[in-house]
Amino acid sequence: MANLFYLMLGGAVGTAFRYIISGIAYRQFGETFPWGTFAVNMIGSFLIGFLWALFEQSHLSSALRTLIFMGILGGFTTFSTYTLESFNLFRDGEIKLAMLNIIISNFLGIIVVFLGFVCARVLMEIILE
Repeated sequence: MANLFYLMLGGAVGTAFRYIISGIAYRQFGETFPWGTFAVNMIGSFLIGFLWALFEQSHLSSALRTLIFMGILGGFTTFSTYTLESFNLFRDGEIKLAMLNIIISNFLGIIVVFLGFVCARVLMEIILE
């Protein structure tokens, strides 16, 4: 039951941050392309790679893992929104933008997870020296 509480708490925190970051991106770059969703998904991808590398060797409780990875990052990233926005771009005849969104979100997302993971490993090496 405690894990459910941490999941809900983290989801609320992640959702609030998604709303804030997404709004900033849309105000900065406009709404022609789904920049807000793209920004939170890339930030979330980096953070999950970074935090996974940091915590991989530690013995975090299942409650803390649930709070961070499923709650906060699950509430922060927006796969369902990403797919809906891609669908709407296709529906509206914006085929090139739809394909661009799909390609860069998927490929760059994987690259950003890797970068987050590598950054955390390098940081840990520096700290542990």
